[in-house]
Amino acid sequence: MAVRRAAVVAASAAALSLSLLATSCQINSAPSAAVTKERPPAKKAVATGSGGAVSSVNPYASRAGLEVLRKGGNAVDAAVATASALGVVEPYSAGVGGGGYLVFYDAKTKKVHTLDGRETAPRAMRKDSFLDSSGKPLPTEDAINSGLSVGVPGTPATWQKALKDWGTVSLAKALRPATRIADDGFVVNDEFRAQTAMNEKRFRDFTSTTDLFLPQGKLPVVGSRFRNPDLARTYRLLAQKGVDALYHGEVGRDVVRTVQKPPMAAGAEHKARPGLMKTADLADYTAERRDPTRTTYHGLDVYSMGPSSAGGITVGEALNILGNFHLSEKDKTQALHHYLEASRISFADRNRWVGDPAFSDVPTKQLLSKEFGKARACQIRSDKALTSPLAPADPRHPDAGCELKTGNKQPHEGPSTTHLVASDRWGNVVSYTLTIEQTGGSAITVPGRGFLLNNELTDFDFAPLTKGTPDPNLPGPGKRPRSSMSPTIVLRDGKPMMAVGSPGGATIITTVLQTLVNRLDLGMSLPAAVAAPRISQRNQTDTEAEPAFLDSPERKKLEAMGHRFVLAPKAFTPSPEIGAVAALEFLPRGKVTAVAEPKRRGGGSAMVLHASR
Repeated sequence: MAVRRAAVVAASAAALSLSLLATSCQINSAPSAAVTKERPPAKKAVATGSGGAVSSVNPYASRAGLEVLRKGGNAVDAAVATASALGVVEPYSAGVGGGGYLVFYDAKTKKVHTLDGRETAPRAMRKDSFLDSSGKPLPTEDAINSGLSVGVPGTPATWQKALKDWGTVSLAKALRPATRIADDGFVVNDEFRAQTAMNEKRFRDFTSTTDLFLPQGKLPVVGSRFRNPDLARTYRLLAQKGVDALYHGEVGRDVVRTVQKPPMAAGAEHKARPGLMKTADLADYTAERRDPTRTTYHGLDVYSMGPSSAGGITVGEALNILGNFHLSEKDKTQALHHYLEASRISFADRNRWVGDPAFSDVPTKQLLSKEFGKARACQIRSDKALTSPLAPADPRHPDAGCELKTGNKQPHEGPSTTHLVASDRWGNVVSYTLTIEQTGGSAITVPGRGFLLNNELTDFDFAPLTKGTPDPNLPGPGKRPRSSMSPTIVLRDGKPMMAVGSPGGATIITTVLQTLVNRLDLGMSLPAAVAAPRISQRNQTDTEAEPAFLDSPERKKLEAMGHRFVLAPKAFTPSPEIGAVAALEFLPRGKVTAVAEPKRRGGGSAMVLHASR
């Protein structure tokens, strides 16, 4: 199939005169005109109002969700519209080629439901698939940029099942705003160019990816218009034929062909390994209904995603540990110290016990018990930090949870992903995290289809973390790799109080946990809780920190207690950041405050249907 290039047309205001604009508009009146007066939607980090709300990392995507709400759709409809638009404007973080987890509060039944749309390994995958001939784990680059890392996509199945079970519109209608954006294009911003630049070297190894994201062989220009007609056609095909076009049809056949024989560029610096996926693997895929995780904190019910994600369990266990202390804004240093220690401990347990529940007996109930949280809390001292890596405890024998033992190094997990939240006039709420794994996924674009494939299978442990100890996260046929995605909904007296989530690989868990601590313990408003400097401890020797925290007075006090801080890596943009929250808080009389990042990833986009004056 010929690869159609996405048209990226420069529209820099500095380079255009008013007369040229007038002439161009007379000649080209179609939406795809080379020159357009349209500006990208304005970004707003906080919006308060009624009738429904959407928050995401991108204003085009948030506006797509709001459009569906305005036409009478509910929160699920809006979430799918927003997610599909993110597949256009945030293609390095999510899309048709990825997966994710959706948490839904049903206002009619007052119950929380979840969908597991995590990618699955092909039938041919074995526990040693990521080992070389000598039995050693493959080099990271060799695994990440390959067909071998590509899992069976779960995102389209998640969209269709969510709409079927809880939505009010068809998939075709939910995809319309995103299809229009793909056709008409979006204005390239600094973040899109920066993320392309971060991936440029590996993108150039694949002809289809170069053709799409490096037009004329160059980085997209800030202020230009990026169009993806191939993705628009893919969305139209999904609208016409449903997700069978992927799981039983021509799109799926193209995916399998690409995975088995990645479209390498002549003279590619890195030769990508072929993958194991076959069309039967696509046909086998289902998005699974799961029981949500649940714990209580300060009298609130905290719901999130259960296995195959570790997010809900790890956040929940950490909250159960923190419930044994009295965190207070009066002593922020002690509050942060306990937050870090609870995270450290819960991460040790996460890596030992959480995996795909179809393959492992995950002790979810025991990990989330108050008894186990209390036992693990006894390790925390108020004057001294613990030393990582800690060993896990057995939640089936909580009396041993206080024993201090040395554990093993934590596994790698990519830092990308994206998150959205949505609500509607009826009180329904969605918290939805979706991904293609690291920023840029596998770097392999399906020729003629307009989307990148995930490299999600690198979330498996390539080899057992501890010799002689069962590892629930080794590769296996049809298995879902463990995730950290933590889409969360908090209820007060059975009604929504908050919805929150974030991208960021393993830092998703700490980002959601710290946002909850900031809001519920330190008394911050939700916008302040989201904007506050972040620190992330994941049972490692060092705690990652954003630059603003390294300049804070709490840093020295925590270092005196034994905490060690290092600058967070540059995950999404050239600046060190941890996470990118999208959140909602529900107010009296049907109002809601939507909150997005004010600065991280260039700032997010919060929108409400009827803004308060």
